[in-house]
Parts: sequence; C-alpha cells; structure tokens
Amino acid sequence: MTTEKDTEKTQKILVVGATGGTGRATIEALVREGHRVTAFSRNADALAETSVLVTAFNGDATNSADVDRAVAGHDAVIVTLGIAENPLRVRLFGTARTPLDVRSAGTRNVIAAMQKHGVGRLVVQSSFGVGETRDKLRWLDSLFFNLLLKPQIADTEVQEIEVRESGTDWVLAQPVHLTDDETEEMPFASAEGEVREWKISRKGVAHFLAQAAQTRDYVGRSVALSGGGA
Repeated sequence: MTTEKDTEKTQKILVVGATGGTGRATIEALVREGHRVTAFSRNADALAETSVLVTAFNGDATNSADVDRAVAGHDAVIVTLGIAENPLRVRLFGTARTPLDVRSAGTRNVIAAMQKHGVGRLVVQSSFGVGETRDKLRWLDSLFFNLLLKPQIADTEVQEIEVRESGTDWVLAQPVHLTDDETEEMPFASAEGEVREWKISRKGVAHFLAQAAQTRDYVGRSVALSGGGA
C-alpha cells in the first residue's frame, strides 16, 4: 500500500475507542511516526503511560458533550468503536456495558463535533460485509452475521450512512476477520472490495488507519482490508 502524505508535519490525532485491540494498535502506529495522539475511551488513563505523545481523555462516545470537548483542536479523528462483549450473549440478552448503537451514536457525535470545530479528516473502522461489500460475503460469514451479529451489523450499516453523509474527508475501512497476530503485516487494501486472505491482524488494520488519517489516497472511499498485502 503506497501513500502520498498530505504533509510531513506532526499531526494531532484523536482515536475514539482507544482501549479496544485495534484502537491500541492504531495509537502505537501513530506514535511510531511521531504524531501526538489523544486516546478517547471510558477508561483511557492507562494509555497515557505508553508514551509522552499520548494524552488520555476519559469520556463516553455516546455523550455528545464528552466528544465535543475531545474533538476540538485535532487535525483528524480515527473511530474504532465496537462491542467487546461475547456476541452470543449480546444476541440473546443484549449488552451489559456498551450501548448496542455505540458505533452509530458515537460516530454521529464525532461528526457533529468535527463540523463545529472545523476538523476535516475522519477515518472509521467498519466491517467487511457492510455497505458496498454486503454482497461479497462468503455464505458462512453471511450466516454468522445473521445468526450472531445481526444487531451490531445493523448499527454498523447506520454508522456508514452517517459517515458518507458527513461532509468530511472520510475514509471507511472494512477489515475481514480480525486476529491478534503480532506480525505487522501490510494489509491488502481494495476500494473495489477485493479480498486476498480472509484474515487480517489488528496491527495491519491499525497501519492502514494511521496512514489514512494522513493521506488523501482513499478519501471518500470504502476500502476492504485483508491479509496478503505486499
């Protein structure tokens, strides 16, 4: 994945959903490049200890006032919101800690704050099988979505609509099955929804998210991310 950076200057980037696996990996990727990062999460304090370049911001993405305060003064926002609870439990009993609409509600708040404060670049982690890639799922994955992830996928569909209509310089990242592989593989990124391998590490996704916040390569595009990149 080759990129052309908008600028070589250090940027200030907000990561919303910072304590999730992909959020943490994205912060690491941004810090390696020397950017200043604000880690936004309900329990972000521990992340401030990872680098002097990281500032913790404890807040709730579904609380518009929290998000408004966090967004001000940043060059870009990366959203990695999701539900970490067991998907079977969520399907049967609902969520215990995180609102089921956290993706759409949180992203809606981010967009409103970006519009208010004049922040232009928005990068959002979505999911392969949503929006433009809805018809590209393998039958087994489609069955899994319908049986276990239907509420979360429905909310992700709403999230993507919010992003597309935001008026920002947006990028939607749609990774296939995520792994915790420590190998920082370069993802195969396709704006046409092509897939090489049906697994991708969170670190690989984080690499793409960090780059997308700094370049114009995929602005206004939905990008499928899979393993097997160069």
